Amino acid sequence: MHVAPPNSISKRYTEKIDAWVLPLFEQNWQLFAPNPESVNQQISARTGRISKNGTSEVSRWVDLSAMDASAVRHSVFPSHTAQNMLRRAWTSYVQEHGGDDRSHSDRARMMKEYLRNIAANRIAGDRHGTFDTIQLRVVTKRIPPPAPGGSDSRPNGRVSHETRYLPWWKVATHGR
Repeated sequence: MHVAPPNSISKRYTEKIDAWVLPLFEQNWQLFAPNPESVNQQISARTGRISKNGTSEVSRWVDLSAMDASAVRHSVFPSHTAQNMLRRAWTSYVQEHGGDDRSHSDRARMMKEYLRNIAANRIAGDRHGTFDTIQLRVVTKRIPPPAPGGSDSRPNGRVSHETRYLPWWKVATHGR
């Protein structure tokens, strides 16, 4: 129904069909004419757990974006998933939540769970030990437009950026 030509049934159920298809099975033509990025995003995660003696333990930040970049850089044929899964999950999360990090719809809750699960699975695959919560940090750096005349200089030599910390999210215990 999602890829079929528009008809009365697909038009009537577009919202429900899209809720199942997007973001996991989205199809687009950006492979042939991608939109250039206007920002670079560094998505990092850290984990937390309560130790056996009752103290709270928080891990160091792990750069999930660097994991993706490394997987792409060292692969002759990098997968579309390795290149875009985390970035697209973040973009969809922001579209659904705005700046308040509250899920106001089923789709918003799904995008939160999707982003959380990507981060938790990558962290679990990267380190030993267990964790019960996870927090994400997203540093967004604007990509300045090219300077006139093709020079690579930036205005005032500065690049604007912002850092956003998401709330701690509970996860199923991950461990080895």
